[in-house]
Amino acid sequence: MPVNATNDKLGWSAPNFKLKDVSGSFMTLDNLKGKNGTVVAFICNHCPYVIAIAERLSFEAIELKKLSINTIAIMSNDILKYPEDSFENMKIFSKKYDFSFCYLYDDTQEVAKNYGAVCTPDLFGFNSSLKLMYRGRIDSGVMNSKDSEIKRELYNAMIYIKNNGVGPQEQFNSFGCSIKWKNDE
Repeated sequence: MPVNATNDKLGWSAPNFKLKDVSGSFMTLDNLKGKNGTVVAFICNHCPYVIAIAERLSFEAIELKKLSINTIAIMSNDILKYPEDSFENMKIFSKKYDFSFCYLYDDTQEVAKNYGAVCTPDLFGFNSSLKLMYRGRIDSGVMNSKDSEIKRELYNAMIYIKNNGVGPQEQFNSFGCSIKWKNDE
């Protein structure tokens, strides 16, 4: 049963973090934010919803980077219950989908809680001041990238945010597998 991420609360500031990247380096939001905006995507390695959009997320991140909008991915699942989401498997997943952005491991799950992330994928789009202006899905293709016309919702929203400082009026909730909390929270 997929979980929906609501987008009813916008305008809050992105909490900073310091997390380990698949390269082994520790990174912070301040190090990774984009000049014209930042996308923070909570993903994992095993969720079929993430797997369905991984190539498109990789592509959109490259396209957004051309506009000085950076993408950051964070994996927050309990790896004891879901070993396929382990740090070693994050490295494999990142390489498989040719991620040009940092894929970070939130082992304490504190960052996911601070952001209010509920599912994978859960996408947050911040303006240049790191205020949340978009919380929605990557595109209209969701699980079916074979649709003849897929609306690039994240990409278009981030361009709108870059140009206007605020998000678009119409935003469709992201949905996917629930974040796998430790202690069954």
